[in-house]
Amino acid sequence: MKNLVIFSFFIIALVLVQFAQAQTVDDVLEKNTAAMGGKEKLATLNSVRMEGSLNVQGTDVSLVVTKAHMIGMRMDISVMGTENYQVANNTTGWVFMPVMGMSAPQTMPDDQLKAGQILFDLHGVFVDYKAKGTTVELQGKETVDAIECYKVKASFKNGNVTTYYIDTKTDRVYKTVSKGNVNGEEVDVFTILTNYKQNADGYWFPYTTTNSRGETNYDKIETNVKVEESLFKGN
Repeated sequence: MKNLVIFSFFIIALVLVQFAQAQTVDDVLEKNTAAMGGKEKLATLNSVRMEGSLNVQGTDVSLVVTKAHMIGMRMDISVMGTENYQVANNTTGWVFMPVMGMSAPQTMPDDQLKAGQILFDLHGVFVDYKAKGTTVELQGKETVDAIECYKVKASFKNGNVTTYYIDTKTDRVYKTVSKGNVNGEEVDVFTILTNYKQNADGYWFPYTTTNSRGETNYDKIETNVKVEESLFKGN
């Protein structure tokens, strides 16, 4: 009888711990959504056009990134007198980089397409994540670049898996890490997001992003601009 009582308490404790963990991950994600303006504000965001610049080994690169909510994304890249682009929609992606010797658009690698499709969700990947078929797991806390972060692993419906490091002080994403393929090898693909500011329409964005290519600084971010779906098709 005594053993049965102990076992019952063990089961109850286990259930309570799991419930507490579920509450904790949802609490982290809800705070992140609030820090980005809140669910109601984010729901009004339909398109984004971002203008910025990147310096790659002493070479200046001009970027224009255009996104339409759940439709597609396009990055236009001006460098060394050439016009290049990367574009993706819900089914296909293309890469055209004359600066790298390409004479015609090429199909975007599958891992790159899946990672890009996650960025179509302008309302926030954690908003209504269960309805979107996303599973999330809080993997504790981790210090990244001297910043204490919540570590959240997100597995998306399209097969992409991304780990988000959310600053415990600001509740905004500081870093993302996913898997990519480089020269046939699987590597970690990271992005660091900093310099969060509100644009003229009151939406929050990281105006500085850093990855393996270098640091990109955006000086102009327009929202809810008119975007034609044809923009997200290969030329």
